[in-house]
Amino acid sequence: MPSSSAEISDRPKALVIPVFKDSAKLQYIANIDMRTPISAVSFTIDLGGENVFVDCDKDYLTSTHRPIACPAARCSLAGSHNCINNTCGVIAYNPVIHVATVGYLGSDIISIQSTDGKYLTRYVSQQHFLSVCTPSYLVEGLTNGVQGMAGLGRTRVSLPAQLSAYFRIPRTFAICLSSALAYDGAIFIGNGPYVFSPDVDASTLLTYTPLLVNPIRTYSAYVRGDASWEYFIGVKSIKINERVVPIDTRLLSINATDGYGGTKISTVDPYTVLAPSIYKAVVEAFVKEFKATRVASVAPFGACFSSKGVASSRTGPAVPTIDLVLQSEKVYWRMVGANSMVYVNDSKVMCLALVEAGKYVKTSIVIGSHQIEDNLLQFDLDSSRMGFTSSLLLSQTRCGNFNGRNVPDP
Repeated sequence: MPSSSAEISDRPKALVIPVFKDSAKLQYIANIDMRTPISAVSFTIDLGGENVFVDCDKDYLTSTHRPIACPAARCSLAGSHNCINNTCGVIAYNPVIHVATVGYLGSDIISIQSTDGKYLTRYVSQQHFLSVCTPSYLVEGLTNGVQGMAGLGRTRVSLPAQLSAYFRIPRTFAICLSSALAYDGAIFIGNGPYVFSPDVDASTLLTYTPLLVNPIRTYSAYVRGDASWEYFIGVKSIKINERVVPIDTRLLSINATDGYGGTKISTVDPYTVLAPSIYKAVVEAFVKEFKATRVASVAPFGACFSSKGVASSRTGPAVPTIDLVLQSEKVYWRMVGANSMVYVNDSKVMCLALVEAGKYVKTSIVIGSHQIEDNLLQFDLDSSRMGFTSSLLLSQTRCGNFNGRNVPDP
């Protein structure tokens, strides 16, 4: 059973939230214990989301929910700009269906399992966790049964921000999305270690790159002049098999006037989305390097190949490597076959798991969830940097191996 918040004097070192993949919607779901009586509430994880919102119109049963009255300090903490019946009104946004609404801010109890980085330990509780109550229509497009979205963005009311502040643990969190449907990945709140079976501490595998701030929000519900709460990194070039892809590098920088350009990371986009000119250049370079037989495209992908004769390895199909070169030539995020390819048509066809953006795309590169599966990404907000491991398959483990679970070898 979850412990009382009175135990806060015995502070947890870190917290962990299991995350699983929904194969139908290609979303990542966390079941989080909330409310009184305690019940598991399902959320779609949104790495760049501002806050946590929940459908309060359907099956919302709790005796500990409290609306936040205006003009409480927590209203401004959550970015409230108006009142609804003397309650803080806060914008909630669903990026899956690109719909926003104004809901009201409330608080309730939340219970999270703690960890020492290797094993699960006790539950701890926060009594006044903030979320936004929204109508049922805002959960349209989400996995069946999901009751809201849990934002992990660079705000003071995101899921990790609230938990870090309450338990006074470092403003650092990590995500590790499992590619295996049978085994959960995890969100870790706090510093490492992050130990995966067979005794691999992923925190020792991290390479770091600065987190960048986009001065303009890219979500369609943004208020002009406000900075984005999403996670941007500075990609300088792209290499295929260590050869530089010729692209317009101006697209890789964030335009300070309108917020266009740059590279961000998303758990909502299932596959990496590239601006049209970048997409065409990357596909052309990949096809040139990959000697497999090209076959008809399978939507939404533009470059597909016969899988016949393509060797398999621990890191997926043996295909050209894709490197995102960051602040220097020596710092790059490598994508292996398990992350760059996706099998279709009963595995007879494999496609390059990249999608071409529309003509008026805001962000030039959106790194999607398929590309970050079985990679551990650490977001250190105090140091404004992101740590990344590249594929854990290279280290003979994977995201589903946390806590020494009895799982098959990768």
